[in-house]
Amino acid sequence: MDRRKFIEQSVLAGAVFSSLPLLTSLKRTTQYKTALIGSGWWGTNILRCAIQAGESKVVALCDVDENQLKITNTEVTKLTPDKPKLYKDYREMLLKEKPEIVIVATPDHWHALCCIAAVESGAHVYVEKPICHTIQEGRAMVNATRKHGRIVQVGTHRRVSPHNVSGMEFLKSGKAGKVGMARAFVHYGGGAGQKVANEEVPKGLDWDMYCGPAQLVPYNKTIHPKGFRNYLNFANGTLGDWGIHWLDQVMWWSEQKYPKKVYSTGGRAIRQDNTDAPDHQVAVYDFDGFTLEWEHRNFGANNAEKTHPQQAVGVYFYGTEGTFHMGWLDGWTFYPSNPNKPVIHQDAQLNKPDDQNIQQLWANFLSSIKTNTPPICEIEVGQRSTNLALLGMLSYKLGRSIIWDGEKEIIPGDAEANKLLRRDYRGEWKYPEA
Repeated sequence: MDRRKFIEQSVLAGAVFSSLPLLTSLKRTTQYKTALIGSGWWGTNILRCAIQAGESKVVALCDVDENQLKITNTEVTKLTPDKPKLYKDYREMLLKEKPEIVIVATPDHWHALCCIAAVESGAHVYVEKPICHTIQEGRAMVNATRKHGRIVQVGTHRRVSPHNVSGMEFLKSGKAGKVGMARAFVHYGGGAGQKVANEEVPKGLDWDMYCGPAQLVPYNKTIHPKGFRNYLNFANGTLGDWGIHWLDQVMWWSEQKYPKKVYSTGGRAIRQDNTDAPDHQVAVYDFDGFTLEWEHRNFGANNAEKTHPQQAVGVYFYGTEGTFHMGWLDGWTFYPSNPNKPVIHQDAQLNKPDDQNIQQLWANFLSSIKTNTPPICEIEVGQRSTNLALLGMLSYKLGRSIIWDGEKEIIPGDAEANKLLRRDYRGEWKYPEA
């Protein structure tokens, strides 16, 4: 995409969503010095939205893979006159460039260290979901954000998507009646897969730095690029990746901060590839007044439950007046219990080409920085939703249920479970203490 086409699309997107209350007219006279840590496809997508907003000067790109850095740098120079400096180590970048805004879009196991270092350096941060790899990392991120008085926005962008906003208004109005249960789910097709041999580390990739605080494992192309999410050394599988989006919708609706009890089970019934995350999983969360269930499969796509030709995803809220489905590409739909009442539907309004609403979340981020007010997806909101996914994985690893004290963020009287709230870091890397 060239600069002229990019500007045309930016103007069009701004016109489509200009009525949203998330946008701000408080235009800054100088651009924010902006840096990206993690220049993969998704980090580049976020940066593209930052450029599109017109208030960022891209001063630095940071990645352990020189190949990805070059691709992103080429795009930046096509879209802007900026000439960002390229770095492998985020610590050096923060010290030398002193960015005002930092985008953290690394694999999950790096989120905490990069985010904390950025706020300590004085930057505001847009951090991708899930915010962390272990629960105590998330607490350290919240505490660092509060200590240094920075704005941290989490990439749970469905909180600004127009149909999610209107759907949440519908639910909170009581039109679905009293909701006693919610079921969040993501189902994909796929087979067993196959083993892929480890390889020599590609030229230009610092694999030791990629693994960072996690265990050093042999390089495999199914991990990088893009495949890290289903390796538990670096992420938390489908529950950590997709789960946080849909679990977050339930947290938004309920306004509760945490569940009381969690149980998860699942396994690898089909997959025979290099990954080790569960290919199917169920997690059940007990809240005050309702039960939340999560389920996913990475095989046997659920054609019987598709509400869109391409997707079987979302949340069903089961209320006394009917069933409400919050979806993605298909918007939301309410199915009344009374057969004489019509089905109600709201189409999605999503930006192209990614079918997301990152632009609106970035606009809210900028507004929050200017007004020094919490953003829609501020760090503690993201932490609570991330905790749901991580607690589900913790129960899965234990093979039993856990009781959760959300105020103290511990599992009372359960030393075995509490050990999984954190993990040992490797080598020079120090676990962030809350």
